[in-house]
Amino acid sequence: MARTPLSGAGWHATRRLVTVPPTAGLPRPEPLSLPGRGQTVVVDTGPRDAPAILLLHSVACTGLLTWYPVLERLAERYRVVVFDQRWHGQGIRSQEFGLEDCRDDVIAVADALGIGRFTLAGYSMGGMVGQLVAHEYPERVAGLVLCSTAGNFRRGLRQRVALDVFGHAMRRLREEARFADRPARASGRRLRDHQWALAEFRATSPWAIAVAVDAIGRFDSTAWLYRLRLPVSVVVTARDRFIAPAHQRSLAARIPGAATYEIPAGHAACVLRASEFVPALLAAVTSVHARL
Repeated sequence: MARTPLSGAGWHATRRLVTVPPTAGLPRPEPLSLPGRGQTVVVDTGPRDAPAILLLHSVACTGLLTWYPVLERLAERYRVVVFDQRWHGQGIRSQEFGLEDCRDDVIAVADALGIGRFTLAGYSMGGMVGQLVAHEYPERVAGLVLCSTAGNFRRGLRQRVALDVFGHAMRRLREEARFADRPARASGRRLRDHQWALAEFRATSPWAIAVAVDAIGRFDSTAWLYRLRLPVSVVVTARDRFIAPAHQRSLAARIPGAATYEIPAGHAACVLRASEFVPALLAAVTSVHARL
C-alpha cells in the first residue's frame, strides 16, 4: 500500500475562524426520475465525452454540500455527477432506508444519464455506498476513491456519528451564520455562503439522519474488501474524531494496491478544511485514473 503525504508547499494556512468556500456560481440541481425508484436531484457538469465520476455524499448532507468545493476543478477533466441520496436533501423518498438501496440508486442514476462505466468517489456514508457498488457491480465501476470512511463501525460509535458528522459542524456553521447580528465582521457574500450551507444541512430531517446513522452503524465490508480488483485511493482525515484514522488506514490496507492520501483535518474537511481536502481529492482521483 502506497501512502502519499500531502505537506509543505501543498498546504495552505488555515484560520481558526470557521469559513466555508464561496458558493457563487454553483450549478442548480435538476430533477431526475429513476423508474421504479423515485426522484432525486442531480448536477451533471463537465465535458460529456470525458470519463465520468459519480460523487456520493456524507450522512446528513446533500450532494452539493459535500462536494461543491471541488466541483469546478473536477469538471475541468471529467464528467462530474453529484446527486442527493435517498432520504437526504431532495433525494428519493421511500418507506425504508438501506445502504443496499443507496447502492442500487447509484446504478439507476448512471443508467438514467446514459453512463456505462464510471469512477466513484464517496465521502463518509458515501464511501460505504461506494464500496457496496464496487463489490456488487464490478463491471460498472472503473475506479474508487474513498474519503474519511471505514470498512466497519462498532455499535458504540453510532452516537458519535450523530454528534460529529453533522451536530458539531452545524453548530459551527450556525455560529458563523450569526454574522447578521454582527455586520462588521462579515461581508454579505460570506454571510450568504454560510446561510446556504446551513440550509443544505437543514434539508435532511433529524429522523432521516437517525435512520441513516443506524444503517451505517451496521455496515461491515471487511469480509470482502480484499476481493476488490480495481484502482482505489483512500483519503484519510488524520485528525478525525468520528472515524478513527487507524480505521481509515485499515480500510486502505485491506484493499489490494490502494494508495492513501493523508490530510491533517477532521471529519468535516470536505467543506470546513477545503483548502486541504481539495488537493488531496484531486491527487487521489488522478492516481486512480493513472492506474486505469
